[in-house]
Amino acid sequence: MAVPIIIILLVILLPLLFFFIGERGRFNMPSTRNFFRQGGLNFKTLHGYIYMRWQKLYLSTFINKIGPISPRKMREWWANRYHAKVMTDSQAKDMVLIDQSIPYQKIEKVVPYPIARDIVLNAPPKITLYNCGCRLARKEHCNPTDVCIWIGDPFADFMQEHHPKEGREITQQEAVEILSAEHERGHVHTAWFKDAMLDRFYVICNCCPRCCGGIEVMNKFGIPMLNSSGYVANIDEGLCELCGQCVELCPFNALKMGDDLILNWEKCMGCGVCVDLCPSEAITLELDSRKGVPLEVDQLLV
Repeated sequence: MAVPIIIILLVILLPLLFFFIGERGRFNMPSTRNFFRQGGLNFKTLHGYIYMRWQKLYLSTFINKIGPISPRKMREWWANRYHAKVMTDSQAKDMVLIDQSIPYQKIEKVVPYPIARDIVLNAPPKITLYNCGCRLARKEHCNPTDVCIWIGDPFADFMQEHHPKEGREITQQEAVEILSAEHERGHVHTAWFKDAMLDRFYVICNCCPRCCGGIEVMNKFGIPMLNSSGYVANIDEGLCELCGQCVELCPFNALKMGDDLILNWEKCMGCGVCVDLCPSEAITLELDSRKGVPLEVDQLLV
């Protein structure tokens, strides 16, 4: 039986229309060619293309529609493929100030997930600033929204070419200033990895607990989408004035007030927000091998 001509036309035209819209009326932008050349033409890279091209819709759908009704096993499956490493302020700044190329390598001890753990950066890396999809997915969100720092080839180029009104190239020093400002607001630096993003690191997000989908899933459902920085907060009871400011600021609800300030070791991700915003300087960060290995740039270069 002959295949109806209309079906043949749909099979041919629909993919062309999809890419025509995705490529903003063009075909095959340089960053698109680069992305598919590195990842191959397959479902995973197509997923990555959709994620980057329509990120606000992607994240809004996940946060507001799919995430809340998903069973625990599905959330855990996602976490293995889409996750982040918490970084201290100094670690995040080192990531954007690298002066040597970081090769393709596995970092199982740093990011202990089964896939998507690789970092590939050329120094100095190209950096693109873009709006945070998690913040824009909320009816009431934190400001500013342009706080996601896309780093390296081909991701930074892709976000500039496909989102020319929102994605703009910034310098390493501008990235440092954005990180400092977000840290002062009490937001968490996170290095994100995703299997659909060439199985590697692609962006530093500055996550607030009210907006971030990853923090929300972790706090509400105990799904470990975020991995500890490798540090844990240490409280000097002699200096602590029990003001309670750190309790309000902690993104992971790891602190609570009793007769003394109490730390929940399991919940503490070692982000350092409480350390730098404590008025009495009563909190420090200490390395804790039980929390994993820190994401230190100099270790990646060895």
